[in-house]
Amino acid sequence: MKEISIKQFNAATPEKFQEIMTGPPDIAAQWLATAAEHGVADAQASYGQMLLDGTGVQRNPAEALHWFKAAANADHAMGMNMVGRCYENGWGTTANLVVATYWFRLAANRGLDWGMYNYATSLALGRGTDADPAQAFAWLEKAAGLGHAKSWNILGGFYEDGREVEASMETAMDCYCRSAQGGDFRGQFNYARVLAAQGDIEQAICWLKKVPTTATPAFMEKARKFLSTAALRELRELKI
Repeated sequence: MKEISIKQFNAATPEKFQEIMTGPPDIAAQWLATAAEHGVADAQASYGQMLLDGTGVQRNPAEALHWFKAAANADHAMGMNMVGRCYENGWGTTANLVVATYWFRLAANRGLDWGMYNYATSLALGRGTDADPAQAFAWLEKAAGLGHAKSWNILGGFYEDGREVEASMETAMDCYCRSAQGGDFRGQFNYARVLAAQGDIEQAICWLKKVPTTATPAFMEKARKFLSTAALRELRELKI
């Protein structure tokens, strides 16, 4: 990868840098690498993500973790969250849910919605920490308040099932709606499911057709299985 000198980096105007970041990924990676090496925490986190995804550079999870840690040590909330993700999934290191949850908690306490969501998930499932559904609910509320779509979906499940709160399908539906509108495929599916149960088949089908755009293959398999056994013929015959 061609190196960008610190002189070139310092000479770039904000407009030029924005142009570079929205241009070819390999060029953006060169500039981010220079910024990362000179201690820019935002660049360290962004370059780490490129290394993790293999965008503009050869995929290297171990090096990605190195840069996420550098950003985290500079008090960068997303860097902390991504260190947690690496330990959660074994990206560039041995998986360790206790360590992952530690970093998620730090990111959550720094006010990052993704950190709140991931920490809440650890608390809800008892992964890397003792299960604490009440605290999980509280963190999900905070993340949802910041507009985090996935958190809205899980909150919907709490209200639908009456976990930690009084059951309320009206509130659950509102949560699923917010999640769906925010682009979360699970929220879209759950919102459609509730709409169908209330008789609004047209809107339910509309939302179900959006699900495959971002859903994982594993989720689509479950969704199709659910629809194949639905009571309503329109849902059984729907191809998504």
